[in-house]
Amino acid sequence: MIISPINPAYIFFAGALLLPLIKGSLRKVFLLALPLLALVLCINLPHGSYEGINLFGFHQSTLRIDKLSFVFALIFHIAAFLNSLYGLHEKDTVQHVSGWLYAGAAIGAVFAGDLITLFVFWEITAIASVFLIWARRSEKAYHAGMRYLIIQVTSGVLLLGGAVLYMLHTNGDLSFNHIGLETTAGKIICLAFGIKAAFPLLHTWLKDAYPEATPMGTVMLSAFTTKLAIYSLARGFAGTDLLVLIGVIMVIFPVFHAVIENDLRRVLAYSLNSQLGFMVIGVGIGTELAINGVAAHAFVHIIYKSLLFMSMGAVLYRVGHCNASSLGGLYKSMPWTTAFCVVGALSAFPYFGGFVSKSMIMSATAKAGYMIPWLVLVFGSAAAFLLSGLKILYFAFFAENKNIEVKEAPSNMLAAMLLTSALCIGIGIFYGPLYDLLPYKVKYQPYTFDHILTQLQLMLFTALGFTLAICYGLYPKPQACLNVDIDWLFRCPGANIAKRIMKIATGTESAVSRSYHGLSAKCNALFLSLMGPDSRYSRTQSAGSMTFIAAALLGFILFFYYF
Repeated sequence: MIISPINPAYIFFAGALLLPLIKGSLRKVFLLALPLLALVLCINLPHGSYEGINLFGFHQSTLRIDKLSFVFALIFHIAAFLNSLYGLHEKDTVQHVSGWLYAGAAIGAVFAGDLITLFVFWEITAIASVFLIWARRSEKAYHAGMRYLIIQVTSGVLLLGGAVLYMLHTNGDLSFNHIGLETTAGKIICLAFGIKAAFPLLHTWLKDAYPEATPMGTVMLSAFTTKLAIYSLARGFAGTDLLVLIGVIMVIFPVFHAVIENDLRRVLAYSLNSQLGFMVIGVGIGTELAINGVAAHAFVHIIYKSLLFMSMGAVLYRVGHCNASSLGGLYKSMPWTTAFCVVGALSAFPYFGGFVSKSMIMSATAKAGYMIPWLVLVFGSAAAFLLSGLKILYFAFFAENKNIEVKEAPSNMLAAMLLTSALCIGIGIFYGPLYDLLPYKVKYQPYTFDHILTQLQLMLFTALGFTLAICYGLYPKPQACLNVDIDWLFRCPGANIAKRIMKIATGTESAVSRSYHGLSAKCNALFLSLMGPDSRYSRTQSAGSMTFIAAALLGFILFFYYF
């Protein structure tokens, strides 16, 4: 037991500052030791709210620990360690420093007890994480990072504006608890959370930025930003019916894009977006079972989705791309990566992590009487297996051999994937410790005959359909082409409209400038003709003329003074 509670986020911040000073073998030890130190600190934190700081007359609670915040903070610490191990071979200090700042800010946001503290860490996550995209050092990564940063900072601005309105509504109370949509402040704050959660029409940053990051960067991005948003929604908007509808759209909409997408990391990004819909539906239902399901699925989803991104990151590291149209047969040269990818792909099967978490949300949906959303979740489960499992596995590792001969992934990458696979299987078998961490007491048994049979039927028939579609040439063949999403509206016609407006504005500015300079020149010439050194009024005048002018001016002044 620690003597005084310390926010583990500060451990990551301090480590990020020290890391550039550490070189050689000690650097690798430091990369692994610091996340473990923060994890031990997190596990030993006593639950409760602790005094923070007073800033400009407002009290900020920087450390509020309860069961909801603890389960998210715990998985964030685990993810930070796994990512440090996965990127241990990486010599780019920028990635490690920004990764630790990013992880620390996400942990700090989860432990925030008020909206201002949440805002501060919220913005740090945005600024730190963009360097994981820019670290790819390509033109596409630069532009994707700029778009990502603009959207993420916009989310923070909305959060700050909503917090100010919320403070006025609550007479100065900025505590981060249930908020709801009843007030304008609540609507603005929910929109801020929705941007990070990749709500429909606000989701394009996810599939745009994640695939452009480095192999290590994409794994880190998949773990923190969206899950922080899910935590925030669960804390502030549990039981909001509108979220059920939003979640339903989130489950369905990304699937159709992922089916035809060529970049396999972008396929995983779309699949991640769909799985976020499961969690948003659970938040919208808001029952104890649903919130438990949201927390459990967020925990497990970070693990198995990170595993899938790790495997695709290893492919990117060795091959140089993740395009399905140019991959295949990698199971021969990368057998261990293939095996670990299989574990991630089977995450929804019995005795895998996804089986014991996703089913809680589906059961809560059925018990609450949401039949259409429940059917959508069934569809989403099959689609997730099709995309994150079958499509990734087949086109990367088992499709026709493209004569690609590469080395297996580096040993540290394999070690990270091994530990992540062990967690995925271990949670599926020994799910009790996870259930004990959940916000409410769990009265749920995942391994029932009906559930096992239903899930096996769903997965196996999905696999059968995919196999038949591949064999008979019915599955869309991956093509190296642009997959148009809703962002096409502002990246193509929107960009053209903006260019035309700028052209018109530039032309108008030039015309106004020319008119101004012409008028200015004429006024200057007139002034010089009247008052210049060669004008008639600048010549030497006789005493009589000056006396007459002075008398005229005096008479003019007296006239206006009296009349």
